[in-house]
Parts: sequence; structure tokens; C-alpha cells
Amino acid sequence: HRDDTFRDDKPPAETSRDAVSRQSSKDKQRKRSPEVPAMKEGSPISSSRLTPGSASALALPRSGRVAGRPPLRVGRFSGVWRPRLVGVTLAGVAALTLVAAVNVGLGDFPIPVAEVLRVLFGAGTGAEQFIVLELRLPRTLTGALVGAALGLSGAVTQAVARNPLASPDLLGVTAGASVAAVALIVLGSVGPLGALLGGASLPMAALIGGLGAAALVYVLAWRRGIEGYRLVLVGIGIHAVALSLTQWLLVVAQIDEAARATVWLTGSLNARGWEHVVPVGLALAVLVPIALLLTFGLGALQFGDDTARGLGIRVNRARSALILVAIGLAAVATSSAGPILFVALVVPQITQRLVGAARPPLLAAAVYGALLVVGSDLIARTVLGSELPVGIVTAAVGAPYLLYLLARRNREVMA
Repeated sequence: HRDDTFRDDKPPAETSRDAVSRQSSKDKQRKRSPEVPAMKEGSPISSSRLTPGSASALALPRSGRVAGRPPLRVGRFSGVWRPRLVGVTLAGVAALTLVAAVNVGLGDFPIPVAEVLRVLFGAGTGAEQFIVLELRLPRTLTGALVGAALGLSGAVTQAVARNPLASPDLLGVTAGASVAAVALIVLGSVGPLGALLGGASLPMAALIGGLGAAALVYVLAWRRGIEGYRLVLVGIGIHAVALSLTQWLLVVAQIDEAARATVWLTGSLNARGWEHVVPVGLALAVLVPIALLLTFGLGALQFGDDTARGLGIRVNRARSALILVAIGLAAVATSSAGPILFVALVVPQITQRLVGAARPPLLAAAVYGALLVVGSDLIARTVLGSELPVGIVTAAVGAPYLLYLLARRNREVMA
């Protein structure tokens, strides 16, 4: 009877503790791997419903795409399809083609736009081909290539410095090129410096001066790496010193030498030939692909040095490479057409607002830089009756925009 009664009673205490232990283990396992709510394919992912455990177990839709941002992948490189960026860039290319055709057609022997396009595609008479291809096209191509180089250089500089007021002018490129070019004009046959510079052409002297000043800025700004604000401050100092040297050279120059130097300092496309087109074209052919390859590191630098290092970016190497690309583009552009001001400052900010991106887009900045310079050259040749240097028009466009940026920056600081 006692045996039967024992069999009908509850299990022993040890058996109950074992059951409680097993249940506790199951509860802990559920806390570590919570259940993920089932979602339909293509449904939006709500971040509020995710936890650290469920995020690792969550699977993306089979299509592998995030809603609204189709991915692009070419070999090791990947990106996101941005229709607005493509549309803005193509619109700039179309506008540049039209404005360039109009600019080529202007002159003592006017040529309609349709005929200019026919000549560019191999048609037209011998006279039209000579006028378009030999006399007028080099000037327009020089302006387009110089504008593209300045726009791209400005976009890289502002993205690296993370400052909309940064431009290659603050890196000493323009000021160094100006000192070397004016020294060649004024001291071309005077003293040992004149003998040294006398064997160089004006574009070559400007290129050497721009690269030398930029190298000095880079060396003085290096403190276990390059930091954006320190680079800008050192560049402003070197720019002021070089500007003082340029003004001194203009004071001691003869009147005809000073007039020639002043025209070059304004930035002009007068008398440009194929010898001015080739250096800028070669520089763009080499430096533009390098800049596009460095875009991936440029995007990481926007989040700060610590985050970029966490993403595997070698910060000092990436920043130095980008700055060298920007310096090379600005130096070649300045050596070909003189210091055309405000293009590198204004164009990146305009294209950034047109595209709606977090930083200036490189290709769009190059296209609209070319459009701004060619359009300014067209205005300088037609609006005021007498032909003016293109730098006067770009300064008239860029100076008000610079004031707007300064006022906007001041409002942001005050807020």
C-alpha cells in the first residue's frame, strides 16, 4: 500500500529542480536568439523592431537591394545608381556642347551652330574647317579643359577639408604660379633669376611655380599627417606672401611688361592654340581616373579620421593622394590660362546643391566647371562689345556667391 501511494504522489524534489533548470536554460537561449518576425519579400525593414540578436539573424530580400537605391557592381567596385546625379551631369554635357558650338561660331566670319557641328564631324568646306579647327576650337577646348580641371580640383579640395570655403587657391597653387609667371615676364632678361627663367616658357614657369608653392604648403602643414584646417591656414599664409611678391614685381616692371602681366593675372583665353590644349588634356586623362579611384576613400573621410580608420582607410595616405591630385589639376589649369578665379570655389557648391549629395560630386563638378568657363568666355566676347579676359566674368559671378557662403556660414555659427 505504501508503494502504491508513493507512485501516485508528486515527483521527488530533485526531479522538480531538474525541470526548473531545463526551463531556465531554454529561457536564456530565447533571450540570446529572439524570434524574428516574418516579413514578406521586398517589405521595408523597420529599425525599431530589430535588436542586436535579431539583426544578425535577419536576412535581406532575395533581390539584394535596398528600396530606392539600386546597387551597381563592377568587379571589386560597387556603388549606388543615382538617377539625379546622372541626369544633372548629362544636362551639363548637353549645355556645354551647345555653348561651345555657339562660342566657336562667333568671330569676324560668323558660322551657324549647325555648320560648326557639321565641321566637327568632318563635313564643311576647307575654309570652314580651317577657321573652326585651327583658329577657334583650341580656345574653346582650352577653356573647357581648364574649367573641368578647376572644378574637379575644387571638389576634391572641399571634400578633403570638409569646408565649402576651401579651394586650390588656398593651397598656394594660384599664387605660386602667378609669382613665377610674372617673374618670367618682368625679369626675363635681367639678372641671374632672369637667366634661369629665360629658358622656360610661360606655362612651364607657371606650372613649376604652382607646384613649388603647393609643395611648400604641404611640408609646412605636415604634423604626423595632414589636417584640413591646418592645411587651409598654412595655405592662406603662403598665398599672402606670394601675392606680396607679385605686387612688388608689378611695381618694378616696365609699363608694357606690367600690362602683359596684368592680363595674364586676370585669366585669359586669348591667342590659345593646340599647344595649350595638349598639356591640360593629358593631365585630365591621367588625374581624372586617379581621382575617381580615390573616391571610395574620399567618401570614408567625410565621417572623420577615426571612422575612416575603422573602415580600413589609411587616412594620411588617402588624404595626401587626394591633395596631390587637386594640386596637379589646379597647377596645370593655371599654367594654361592664368588664374581664373572663383571657378574652383563656386562650381562644387552649385553641383552639390543640384545633385543633393552630401559632398561635391566629382564628375558633375568637372562638367559644370567647363560650362562656367566656356559660358563666361562667351559673355566676355559678346555682352560688352569689347573682348574681355574670362577671369573678369568668373570673378563677377563668384564674388557674390562667396559673400553668400560667408553670410550663410556666419548664420550657422550664430545659431
